[in-house]
Amino acid sequence: MNTDPAPRVAVIGAGPGGLTCARILQRHGIAVTVHDRDPGPDARDQGGTLDLHADNGQVALREAGLLEDFFRLARPEGQEMRQMGPAGTVLFHHVPEEGERFKPELDRGRLRDLLLHSLQPGTVRWGHTLRSVSGPAEGPRQLHFTDGTTVGADLVVGADGAWSKVRRALSPATPQYSGVSFLEAWFHDVDKRHPHIAELVGQGSAAAADGDRGLFAQRNSGDHIRVYLIQRVPADWISAAGFDPLDTDGIRALLLARYRDWSPHLRRLITDNDGPYVDRPILALPVPHTWEHNPTVTLLGDAAHLMPPLGVGVNLAMLDACELALALAHHDTVDDAVHAYEKTMLPRSTRTAELLDGAADDLLSTDLPDFAAEGGR
Repeated sequence: MNTDPAPRVAVIGAGPGGLTCARILQRHGIAVTVHDRDPGPDARDQGGTLDLHADNGQVALREAGLLEDFFRLARPEGQEMRQMGPAGTVLFHHVPEEGERFKPELDRGRLRDLLLHSLQPGTVRWGHTLRSVSGPAEGPRQLHFTDGTTVGADLVVGADGAWSKVRRALSPATPQYSGVSFLEAWFHDVDKRHPHIAELVGQGSAAAADGDRGLFAQRNSGDHIRVYLIQRVPADWISAAGFDPLDTDGIRALLLARYRDWSPHLRRLITDNDGPYVDRPILALPVPHTWEHNPTVTLLGDAAHLMPPLGVGVNLAMLDACELALALAHHDTVDDAVHAYEKTMLPRSTRTAELLDGAADDLLSTDLPDFAAEGGR
């Protein structure tokens, strides 16, 4: 970037998108700070495993200089996928070929650690919860944090997820409930304590659905498995049934009644979990979600285009981050860089969001997904 003095770039959110953006900016000699509300990198569970695709997530890691590190950590065997019927019959089974690396799996926490450790010390400022963004559209901007501090910036990058505070500076859009909800269950030390579930899921993932209910089980590293019980229900279905989210026994009884016609083997994914369930209603932004160009604020990832969790979210966030960072490195002004980035990102995200609009219902479909025809997940 040729502007002088160098612009102050502030990224809000230390998820994969925000950290990827910061890493690529630093590789090009552009100073950046990342602000995150968590008190530290180990403050909370980072979620399950994800697959990074060769045509987006891996492209970003290559630009970040981290692709080979990713392959050393990733689990190519995690590309195994089983599709079953409610009776437990295997309808489709994909086993990755030797050397297959199109979309290997990596736990979210490990990806975050890989990105964090690649950054210059002090890049991420923990315990910074953004309250609002102020200042004129042409800049400079002021970031107001809940601890009373204020930071100036010439470009604010919203990588702060579904409930983005940065988005408010560009768009009034808010996430809407899709009508489909996940209930997450955890299984630990599975090869010893839950061998039947370990065998059912294999080294990758297993899914089943009957049109109204579904489940998706996914092996994580460290001998863990996460299961997502999928239902078309009101967002408040747990409280409406008279249960507290921590009433594991009550929720389990309700689930067993709803899945009563399913195979006993699959029902063990409901009965044998370790600890409480985690309620995860599926949200999405309106389609299309666009905004009037602003020279000092932009968005990436879920802040820009929250969609149902169908394998594209982190990949698109990292590709967004890559393209924004490269635009900032290769254009003379922040304004020109943001224009160039949004000219590509917004049409791409709109096309993808239109394809996935209402697709949360597909998670309950008895039809075999596209991976059955394509030979991959």
